[in-house]
Amino acid sequence: MDDRALYKSSLDNCPLTFALNLIGGKWRLPIIWALSKNGTMRYNELKRSIYGITNMMLTQTLKELELNGIINRKQFMEVPPRVEYSLTNNGENLIPALKALANWGNEMKQVTVSQELSQL
Repeated sequence: MDDRALYKSSLDNCPLTFALNLIGGKWRLPIIWALSKNGTMRYNELKRSIYGITNMMLTQTLKELELNGIINRKQFMEVPPRVEYSLTNNGENLIPALKALANWGNEMKQVTVSQELSQL
């Protein structure tokens, strides 16, 4: 077995790698974060709240997050049709970990800025 195969097989069993594969990607975290801040949102509300996302990417990412059990999609049978998105319990359980990661990121950013200033 070569080194790459060994590395890949050891990561396959890592719960952190599994979790990051579920929420990783350019648009997944901004969608999760928008839903956590705003609660239930409609498609166009989500689109307006996430700068730079295209319709295709928003639709694709919402489908992936729904398949992964992170968001709910509720369709109302009315005219015009209405669809609402919200976090599932699994998605809600993710928010404290994301807040902790954001706090860590802020701390690291401050350390980096301090180090850069001290080198001037």
